[in-house]
Order: sequence, then C-alpha cells, then structure tokens
Amino acid sequence: MSFTLVLWTLTVIALTAALFITMVRLVGGPNTLDRMISLDMLAAVAQGGLGVYIAWTKDTTGAAALVALALVAFLGSVSVARFRVSDTTGVPEEPKS
Repeated sequence: MSFTLVLWTLTVIALTAALFITMVRLVGGPNTLDRMISLDMLAAVAQGGLGVYIAWTKDTTGAAALVALALVAFLGSVSVARFRVSDTTGVPEEPKS
C-alpha cells in the first residue's frame, strides 16, 4: 500500500467519523442552538469532503461549489447569530427564593 493511499483512507475515515458525530448531535441536541451548530459543522464536513475529492481527482471544477457552500454556510451562521430567539421565550420563570 502506498503512503498516499493510507492518507486518503485515513482522511475519509476521519470525515466519516465527524459526519457521524455531527449527525448524533443534530438529532439529539438539547436545544436549537446545538442543532444549528451541528448544521454548521455538517456544512464544514461537506466542505472538507469536497476539498478531499478535489485533491484526490486533481480536478478543480468543484472549486466553485466549494466556495458557494462556504459562503452559504457563513451567511447561515451569521443569520442565526443575529436573529436567534432564546428557547425559553414565553416560558414563565420560576419564582426565586
């Protein structure tokens, strides 16, 4: 086995593990902010996968998609940070003793 094949295999395994962990957090996140962060991480894993594919095939036609995905993920993160409403909005507070 060549050294580069081992590196490609390890990279795919790492991205798959990151995807699995991200999906677990997406499904089981305790609040909406955790789910939004996991969606941002999902976009980052997709960017990494697309970057690995571009490097593996040495074909840069996917670079535009990579840049577009990065831009959409950034704008989504900024929008969530700006317009997020707390999960406890409308829930009455417990009396303080």
